[in-house]
Amino acid sequence: MTNSRSREQQAWLRMGATALFLSLSLLSAFSQSPNKWRDSLTVLNKQIASSVWSTDLHLRKASVNLELQQWQYAIDEYGLVLEHEPRNPAALFYRAYASTHLRRYEVARSDYELLLSYLPTHAEARLSLAYVLQQMDRKADALDQLNLLVEQHPDSAVAYASRAALEHDLKQDEAALYDWQEAVKLAPTNADYVASHVELLLTLGRQEEARQRLDDAVKRGIPRGMLQGWYHKCRQTRSRK
Repeated sequence: MTNSRSREQQAWLRMGATALFLSLSLLSAFSQSPNKWRDSLTVLNKQIASSVWSTDLHLRKASVNLELQQWQYAIDEYGLVLEHEPRNPAALFYRAYASTHLRRYEVARSDYELLLSYLPTHAEARLSLAYVLQQMDRKADALDQLNLLVEQHPDSAVAYASRAALEHDLKQDEAALYDWQEAVKLAPTNADYVASHVELLLTLGRQEEARQRLDDAVKRGIPRGMLQGWYHKCRQTRSRK
């Protein structure tokens, strides 16, 4: 029984990766002017009307709806896919994404949780669930999700950065400092991570350490000009002491 469940989970992981890649590719392919998106939508509607059921066509149509920010149409289209394939990972993920834009957070939470019950290590879904929980003012639950995300993906800079931002919001600044350090280690040329780390150090009154972090970032190849504002803040803070 255990081997059977393991094989099933592996199959779902492969399917999830394939389906989500397909949907992302479709979104990229339709990155054109609104008029061309609408033309594409017209073509897809005709193909759907004249064809037997095709999951691919409905995913394509839903992707165009997303690009046109037609959130409810996209939700309806993904709903049709899920009527035929209740565990379709792309439909679950992007229906939740569209629901989030409509601030239907409880609906989005349900879809993300269902997807994660099939694909528990799906990083984007868990990160999105954490975001939804924060919007629902369930920050402790969101932190639980980010803790699990870091545990599952210890090589993800995004996971550490997301947790650091929430920890700072929860006034857990020492934990946030650790996570910003880890995020920078994993993505050493990400200027945004460096800036967030430095900002927190300055907030805590650790000016010299903040300046050192900036110098380290420049040595790693981040252009000094991108961090000039933070060097200025370090000087201002020092002059006020």
